[in-house]
Amino acid sequence: MSLLEDLNWRYATKKMNGQAVPQDKVDYIVEAARLAPSSSGLQPYRLFVISNKELLEKIQPIAFDQAQITDGSHLLVWAAWDGYSHNSISEVFEKTTSERGIPKETMDDYKTRLWGMYEPLGNEWHATHAAKQAYISFGLAIAAAAEQKVDATPMEGFNNQALDELLGFAEKGLKSVVILPLGYREESGDWLLNLKKYRTPKDEFVTEIK
Repeated sequence: MSLLEDLNWRYATKKMNGQAVPQDKVDYIVEAARLAPSSSGLQPYRLFVISNKELLEKIQPIAFDQAQITDGSHLLVWAAWDGYSHNSISEVFEKTTSERGIPKETMDDYKTRLWGMYEPLGNEWHATHAAKQAYISFGLAIAAAAEQKVDATPMEGFNNQALDELLGFAEKGLKSVVILPLGYREESGDWLLNLKKYRTPKDEFVTEIK
């Protein structure tokens, strides 16, 4: 199937049947998330893949008791850096130059310009910018799940602070941004399954400027 057919197939699954998603499919979705583009290649976020049932039961009330948390197979949690620093940017660039086999000084001028732009913008801007990068990864994971015929439910409806505390994110310099349960639809109990997909018509959504 084409990507467009896969995206037409998917929807925000409301009821999952508890069936486990095969590990190779989870790995595929996670790898798509890892390969996502990010501003300056910094990847200022981390992905947590949770399948521990006891932990998922603790997360469910934090996510307003949404059943997909525990009825699903895995929960993906994107956590963004809580801010940028000269050191965090330098560490990424040093790893990049090492992997590419080029002198680490190669990116020094760019690093200096980048930090010169970021530093005065403050931590609130930093955290928001990092979260935006996480959403790019999140979007690709949703598309990859659709390609693998794995159901996924995008969720912003959870208590970020409580989830951060439960998973110890503050100590890691992270803040939770968005979560994605993976699983398989329960066709007999999902009210959204048979409703027609609606998106804004192309002639309203797209403006072509030639």
